[in-house]
This record gives sequence, structure tokens and C-alpha cells, in this order.
Amino acid sequence: MADGQAAGREELQEESAESEIGFEIRGEAGVITLRRPRALNALTLPMVQAMHARLRAWAADARVTRVVVRGSGGRAFCAGGDIRQIYALGKAGRDAEVMAFWRGEYCLDAAVKTFPKPYIALIEGIVMGGGVGISLHGDVRVAAESYSFAMPETGIGFFPDVGTTYALPRLPGCIGRYLALTGSRIGAGDARAVGLATHTARAADFETIIDRLAAGADIARALEGLDAPQPETGPLVAERALIDACFSGDSVAEILARLDAAAREGSAFAEAAAATMRGRSPTSLVIAHALMRRGGDLSFAQAMLAEYRLAERLMEEHDFYEGVRAVIVDKDNAPRWRPDSLEGVDAGAIEAVLASLDGAESLFDGSQGPDEGARP
Repeated sequence: MADGQAAGREELQEESAESEIGFEIRGEAGVITLRRPRALNALTLPMVQAMHARLRAWAADARVTRVVVRGSGGRAFCAGGDIRQIYALGKAGRDAEVMAFWRGEYCLDAAVKTFPKPYIALIEGIVMGGGVGISLHGDVRVAAESYSFAMPETGIGFFPDVGTTYALPRLPGCIGRYLALTGSRIGAGDARAVGLATHTARAADFETIIDRLAAGADIARALEGLDAPQPETGPLVAERALIDACFSGDSVAEILARLDAAAREGSAFAEAAAATMRGRSPTSLVIAHALMRRGGDLSFAQAMLAEYRLAERLMEEHDFYEGVRAVIVDKDNAPRWRPDSLEGVDAGAIEAVLASLDGAESLFDGSQGPDEGARP
């Protein structure tokens, strides 16, 4: 870094070197760094609140003309919310604290979506769940060579949230439905091809990109000579026709039937997708499918409200805690879902939640502060 840039760098955090999240003003750029590398930079409520408060401050700070967010450690940009902590709070009956996390996270996602200045996410490694929420809704998403996107929530008895109810249905064809229902991981090539990533660059060049942004360069000049060639695409692009044909089904059962038919005709991709879905929570699959069908007609605030109401409902049910136990706590990967079949899912109750979205939309329109907002 040039001496002049170093002189223009202002550290804003008062935390120790081991703090969970750091903020600095570097030239014209407000830089946010997630600092929980051992936990794959998973978000805690204090991190969410601190980031939201800093975004509100920088939105009004004339010195900051753009914001950059990145992860530390190299393995992950952000692997999501701290699900283990949410699980522990819920099991202890601390329901208000559980919902405070979801409310805080979703309000932060809305703040990113409505942030009035350029918002650039530099994504190295894993980006899942909450990490998607604080990157996908920004203006620029630069994927490094190790980029790995997934929304695997149906595998822990939850559903794709953090605004993906709005974003995934707006991807080409039925790609969003495929990603939501299977939770499959995709790399930088597929992400760039469908618009989840806007640019690609080597992780080794991220500091150079930040320096250029700090010096006032627009994104094109910041990436000049660094924007990597289009990386190789994967199954998301190669199997696009099959994805559209199968995942356009009107129900989860119909999607599985179409995948099974394609598998019988020799499609290993269809066979794997069907097997993956059959290991997911049936309730989560029905919720995810309903959200993907409706999401294209919802505003961002409506989509976030729907997610919040569904999250509140699922925190009172069995599958989330059983899924987290099986995948994250005990790691036996043998969840016992209730109900354990699609036929047993109360789809009417899910539709009832989604049918009434005229409540406190302002909670998720970007106007609320990090600690504001009553229960919708």
C-alpha cells in the first residue's frame, strides 16, 4: 500500500485483534472484515448489529463513497449465521433471543439491499446462508477462484432465507428452484454465468482491488487487468435444460417424479438431485418450493417478511433442531424428520403464512436500525 493510502486509513474498531468483525475507513472506502476464520466467519448477533450500525453511519458519512466487505482466513467469506448458537438458545427456551437474531440478520440484509452507495463483496471460499445475505444484495460480487455458493438450509430443517426468496426466483429459468431445493454447491463459473457473481478475480488481487477502490476508482477501473477470465462452468450450466424441465413442476412430488423419469433414462445428474432431495426435510422442501413459486411476485420487503414469519414458525417445530443436531451437533447425518414424508406436510399451514403479507413491511425495507423493530 502506498504511504498516502496508509495515511488515509482510519481504524474504527476498538475491539482486540481477535474481534469478530472489523471496520476501517481506507481512503474513500469503508472496509468491513469478518474475523471468525475458525468458525468460517459465521455471523453472530453482535456482528450483525455492529455491521448494521456501521452501514447506517457510513451511509451518512461523506468521506465514505463505497463499502467493501470481505472475510478473513481464506476458507470462507461467510458460511452463514452461527446455527450452533441459535440451536443452543432455542433448546434452552430463549426464544426471544433466537428471534432477535433472525430479525437482526434480516434487517441487515435489507440495509445491504437499500444501501445508497456502491457496495462491493469480495468473496473467497464458502458463501452460504447469512454470507449470501450480506453479499448477494449488494451492487458488486467478485468471486475468487475458490468461491463456493450454496443455500443448504433444507438439509437442516430450515429453508433458503436471507432474501433468497426474492433473489433466487429471479435467476434464469428454474435455477433458483434447483439451488433452493437441493442446496447444491456451485463454483465461480456457474455463479458468474447466472448472475450470482458479477465479476471474478484472484483472491491474491483482492488487496489491490481495495486499494484502487480506496483511491476512488470505479469498479471497472478497480478491476482493470485483474478481472479473471470467465472460469469454467459446471453442472448448473451443463444441465440447464434438464433443470428447467424437472424443477418447473407444480409440486415437490412432481419435481421428484420428473427427476426419477430422467434418471431412468440415464441421467446421473437427475438421480443425484432426487437422492439429495429425499434426504432433506419434507417440510423444508415444501416451504422452499412455495417460496420459489411466489418470490418472483414479491417485493424485497414482502419476501423478507415471509421469511421472518416462517422462521418464527419453524423455531417452534421439530425439524430445525433435529436437522442441526444431525448435521452440526452430533454429526451422525441421520435426521429423523417429522413428518418424514411429503404426504404428511401441512401445506395449508404454509400457504396461510404466505397468504398474508400486508403486515409491518417497513421492518425489512431498510429503514429500521440494527436494534429497532417490533415483532411483525
